[in-house]
Amino acid sequence: MCLRPMIIKKKTASTETTSKLLDSIGWNILRELQRNARIPFAELGRRVGLSTPAVMERIHRMEEADIITGYRAEVNNEKIGYPILAFIRVSVVGDFMPRIMRTAEESPEVLECHRVTGSDSFIMKVAVGTVDELQTLIDRMTPYVATTTSIVLSAIVTGRIIEPRQTARNPKK
Repeated sequence: MCLRPMIIKKKTASTETTSKLLDSIGWNILRELQRNARIPFAELGRRVGLSTPAVMERIHRMEEADIITGYRAEVNNEKIGYPILAFIRVSVVGDFMPRIMRTAEESPEVLECHRVTGSDSFIMKVAVGTVDELQTLIDRMTPYVATTTSIVLSAIVTGRIIEPRQTARNPKK
């Protein structure tokens, strides 16, 4: 078993350093770690064609460059008592933005909170045990904002692996 600690952020690497780390081997390492972050270094090295020490060094450099920002377990929300997954869109009017940000940070039900463009100010991904808990969370925000809530019926795409961006090719005619 190979456990990797959470990374303490340092200064961000330059774009040049990042592009050097994201050659084909770097992307293969990222692909494998996204599939299984607990893969032993020796097995990862076999899969990407590097020695164990070389893989360890590559991963360490990617962590230092903030390409890899952490490792975490995926949990089944239903099995641990949080069967309801919902997205709450929040529109803030006036000077209530800091209050909503604080509410999101202090609410353990909020799994993610993103500041967005458009008519909404934030989108929050939340997990709760009951509809009453969802209502209580929404009620903590509604004195200050307008919300629109969508309960997830099923997930179509989850945990997609991030691949290299495809650059547009300009064919010569």
